[in-house]
Amino acid sequence: MKQFAFVNNAAEREYKDFPKEIQQQFGTSLRAVQDDKKPFLPIQTLESISAGVIELKINGSPAFRCVYIAKFLDTVVVLHSFEKTTNGVDRQAMKTVEKRYKELKAEIEKMKRQK
Repeated sequence: MKQFAFVNNAAEREYKDFPKEIQQQFGTSLRAVQDDKKPFLPIQTLESISAGVIELKINGSPAFRCVYIAKFLDTVVVLHSFEKTTNGVDRQAMKTVEKRYKELKAEIEKMKRQK
């Protein structure tokens, strides 16, 4: 089973600010991914950021998103969670995902060098 982590404290805070039932829905899918199974929720791959970055979707008004990557260190890492109120791409959210992805990669590189 893969480990589970948030990329940073802000990512954890965002997730935990979601209503409980939203956290549970995302949690169920994230646990499936930890077990190398398919998530239950609809997904979208965010190739524009990097291969392996996945957005879990809960549609509705408002809609909720949870973006994770599961290809490093045998860990499912949540990069960003956000509420979506408009149709189309939330550019600010994608900027946040991209920034955190870069930070995660830098952290992994640093760990590799320390070994």
